[in-house]
Amino acid sequence: MIEFAQKIDMRSRKKMTEYLKNHFRYFTANSWNRSTSYACNLKIYKLGLSREIENKLYEMTESQEFFDYLRDLLDEFNEQHNYHWQAGMNGRNGGYLVLYHGFCEPSKYRSHCTHCGQNNFGSVTETGNICGKCKRPTRVDYTVVPVSISVYPGRGTDDGEDFEDWSMSELRERVSLVQELDSLADRLVKQAVSIAENYSVEDEEYYVAKTRKVLVPV
Repeated sequence: MIEFAQKIDMRSRKKMTEYLKNHFRYFTANSWNRSTSYACNLKIYKLGLSREIENKLYEMTESQEFFDYLRDLLDEFNEQHNYHWQAGMNGRNGGYLVLYHGFCEPSKYRSHCTHCGQNNFGSVTETGNICGKCKRPTRVDYTVVPVSISVYPGRGTDDGEDFEDWSMSELRERVSLVQELDSLADRLVKQAVSIAENYSVEDEEYYVAKTRKVLVPV
């Protein structure tokens, strides 16, 4: 199994600059956008795993639960950076972990339905507690205003930067950030391997309840 994280001599401008300049990069949007950022190639066949684990991981990618387990690690990284820096997946099959510029701001939603989860821009005190979607009297006002989390589309990070004018403290801060991305990549791989070793993928039949109009004798 390959490891992405590496130790960098924070006393050396040369070592830090080389690390940033030579780090793998990937597009933050589509290839035509040309903006890139620090990234890690997490394609399964690139991770140095056994053939058995590789095959199981390919099978795991057919289950949404697999990605839900990994999502927690991404959310943790983003929250630790107050969403100003966010890690996300990009690429045709989502095989690249990419560092994004992001932001969060207070949502304009003021209430929500506790039954179906529908959000509403109005307060219950203004429009009542009937949900416009499920029609149940289960709307309540938010006690804590939710936040809206986004990334700046297509914005790159240090594209073409030579770092010559950066101070040592600025370099250390950027290197530490990129090292955190590398460490996140390692944790994602270890988590994926652990799932492959401890779970199997099986088909499950499920039924979705739907509502329809019918004629009833009176």
